[in-house]
Amino acid sequence: MRLRESDKHFFWSLFGGTGIILFWRGIWEGSLYIPILDNVWVSLSLGLIMLTFSGIIFREFDPLGGLEEATVKVLHHVHHHPQKKEFMITYHDKLKKKDVQITAEHLHLIEKNVLSFHVKGKETFVPIHRIRAVHRKKELIWRL
Repeated sequence: MRLRESDKHFFWSLFGGTGIILFWRGIWEGSLYIPILDNVWVSLSLGLIMLTFSGIIFREFDPLGGLEEATVKVLHHVHHHPQKKEFMITYHDKLKKKDVQITAEHLHLIEKNVLSFHVKGKETFVPIHRIRAVHRKKELIWRL
């Protein structure tokens, strides 16, 4: 059974969060030997300043932040594969209110976070966040 990309991302986020907690437990125990850090407000302020300047507080704790990058990585692999005809991309169409499948041979361009498909002289744009699954020869290779 293949794990969904969101399940993998959640697992590694949980794993990383546990590592951070254990690391900070060691820092906490070690900080007992520094007298200035006995003041709770000094410790709190110093910690928030460190997290803000490092960018971790905004970047690392986004639970769905890495999903779009993983989707783009898979789609680039499919786009540059020599047998593109073997791949089917499933995306959610908001107008039809259902999931639609399209062969990867119609994939013309991946630009920023949008896919461009050319089918029968028409160009269709699909945002990356609407991609649901990628199949190869009817076998699921990736899904959100």
